[in-house]
Amino acid sequence: MKTFKKCSCCKYTWYTRDEFLQDASIDLIGYQANFCNLELGLFLFNHLTCESTIAISAGFFKELNDGPVFTERLTGTEVCQGFCLDMDALDHCENQCECVWVRDIMQVIRAWPKGMQQLAKAAQG
Repeated sequence: MKTFKKCSCCKYTWYTRDEFLQDASIDLIGYQANFCNLELGLFLFNHLTCESTIAISAGFFKELNDGPVFTERLTGTEVCQGFCLDMDALDHCENQCECVWVRDIMQVIRAWPKGMQQLAKAAQG
């Protein structure tokens, strides 16, 4: 069976992106930008079960964005709030910037319903 992500520390395996995002032991903690290719920027997640950090390319989540995609990057301009330069910043950005789709996806991930996986396993067992 194809896997979405396997924890390099405890070897726990998530088979789908939805399973990963629904896992209550996964917590989005940051984003490391790649300004040459935004899809290669890394979303950083804590895996609370083994206390490790998991990095996944933003491109794996791109289809979660239903907002506009802009072509001009505003990083470093006077209107930029610097969120993408701060790896720990999870805030939404209001600018019409090329990077905003990443910030929008972070909000979707943060709002994703958690605990569904554990509830399903409990109901089965």
